[in-house]
Amino acid sequence: MARSQNSFNKREKEKKRLQKRKEKQEKKEERKANASSGTLDNMMAYVDEFGNITDTPPDPTVKKEEVKASSIEIGVPKREKEDVDAELKGRVAFFNDSKGYGFINHDGSGEKYFVHVNGLIDEIGEGDKVSFQIERGPKGMNAVEVKLLD
Repeated sequence: MARSQNSFNKREKEKKRLQKRKEKQEKKEERKANASSGTLDNMMAYVDEFGNITDTPPDPTVKKEEVKASSIEIGVPKREKEDVDAELKGRVAFFNDSKGYGFINHDGSGEKYFVHVNGLIDEIGEGDKVSFQIERGPKGMNAVEVKLLD
């Protein structure tokens, strides 16, 4: 005599699966019954003049400020011409003779500028007062035409 193909485990798994399906259907019906009206007005959000999101529409009686489209800058603002011809003064903060590079601190702004041995007119060392000009390099501003000051 042949045995039934449905074992105890199969029947239990089938009961659990049916129970889960029933619970899921009940939750779905409950959500539908309790759902607020999903009208467009309930879903709208507005942005006020300060950039905050609010659910109240703007007041139409308030005078709006006109903005010209040509005055809006998209992207990074253009840099103004830097005065690269001016003779700057500073002090050598670090210089490595064996590698041929160093850094100069500008006296006025305290900015550090990279200097390479190819940009030197006189030999320099750490702590020396120098005058120099700057030019744009691949990684920023570089000191060139570096002269030793007395």
